Amino acid sequence: MVSFKTVDYLVIIVFFIAVLSFGFYFGRRTTKDATDYLLSGRKVGLFLFVLTTVSSWYGGILGVGEFTYRYGLLSWFTQGIPYYIFALLFAVFLSKKVRSASLYTIPDKLTLIYGKNVGLLSAFFVFILVSPAPYLLMTANIISLIFGTGAIVSLILGLVLSISYLINGGFKANIYSDVIQFFVMFGGFIIALLFAYHSYGGMTYLKDTLPPNHLKFTGGASPAFIIVWYLIALWTFADPGFHQRAYAAKTGNTAMYGIIISVFFFALFDFLTTSTGLYARAILPNLAQPTLSYPLLAEKILPPGWKGFFYAAMFATIMSTLNSFYFLSGTTIGRDFIFKLKKVKDENKLKYFTVYGLIISGILSVVLAYYIPSVIQIWYIVGSICIPGMILPVISSYYLKIKINQKILFAEMISASAASLAWYFIRNEFLTNKILSEIEPMLAGLFVAILIHSAGMVNEKFFSYAKVK
Repeated sequence: MVSFKTVDYLVIIVFFIAVLSFGFYFGRRTTKDATDYLLSGRKVGLFLFVLTTVSSWYGGILGVGEFTYRYGLLSWFTQGIPYYIFALLFAVFLSKKVRSASLYTIPDKLTLIYGKNVGLLSAFFVFILVSPAPYLLMTANIISLIFGTGAIVSLILGLVLSISYLINGGFKANIYSDVIQFFVMFGGFIIALLFAYHSYGGMTYLKDTLPPNHLKFTGGASPAFIIVWYLIALWTFADPGFHQRAYAAKTGNTAMYGIIISVFFFALFDFLTTSTGLYARAILPNLAQPTLSYPLLAEKILPPGWKGFFYAAMFATIMSTLNSFYFLSGTTIGRDFIFKLKKVKDENKLKYFTVYGLIISGILSVVLAYYIPSVIQIWYIVGSICIPGMILPVISSYYLKIKINQKILFAEMISASAASLAWYFIRNEFLTNKILSEIEPMLAGLFVAILIHSAGMVNEKFFSYAKVK
């Protein structure tokens, strides 16, 4: 356990009560209407859009601390900049199209354009990608660290704190609970940064204390390593959270400008977390567990009360993503599997199916988090395997000039993911070859996806030309 005073416990408990209160209070008016329950009636205004988009964008805060502790500014250069770029591209080229489609999920769109089989396969990919298990594990780890509870108790507490208000309140409860978490997560890291600056000094202290590579954008990493992280950021185009919030926005302009404004807050929060991580490396240079760099920094520099608030900020950063992923996962099970496979016509039953989905997702996430207590490797493997099979199908469903035959696209999704998985297992056979050993699994999958999609486009043009003739 950490060394907490009574005031620290009180601050954290008040935070939990506030999140639950916001979720239950604002979600109480949610009806059984599918649009109201799943997307808050498609009436989310700019203010709420920005707050929920920003707060739910961050979740792996302990991973950010570890990455910054190990590599310095490389963390921002690879985990920040590429996402700003692709988020802005999504805002300009996709957000209005997504909003005008007025659907519920990514698989809805792919089913509409490419048919049932593609829709179901994409639902399977989305379900894996939005698994709440890693975020539940991080929440449970911090609960256990503070309160000394066992693994099962901590996991169940994390589940209740994140899912209870979603069952009746739906997406409305999700976004309003994100409001308070937005302000807490920013406030906590601002406080930590101010205390570090006041106690140790500014850039001069960091320059004198940190390893030289920590203050270089590339951090001494290889170009291949950096390129892979930029390619991983392509995930933004197929991010179910972005699509969900665009569907829920009041207008297409709300979605577009909301994401553009959100990028500013992404950059601001990255500045706060990266700077705090640099101070952690400078002040605590020999940590055996860099994953705990933020909590251990708080132990070192923050007085009682403020330390509790910083822990609340870490909870807010994780739980705002956790509740969003729970709702996305529940929606995927309820809408894209149960509703469609049962061929139900009444959309008002979607609320009940989504509640079933939330319960199923909650049980699965507790089991996974208990038996697979590692999140970074899960993210790496899942992202590398699923993302290559999703990027081009999603983009081509909105830009029909690059649409291809549905059977070819189905083969593309399977082949791209299979190629990533295969290369993940066989890459170690090429360790003596510098070029091959640096090819990441995701690159292999993207190469196959582009190859098959290009062939599909040639096929479409050939048959279009033949019909004209």
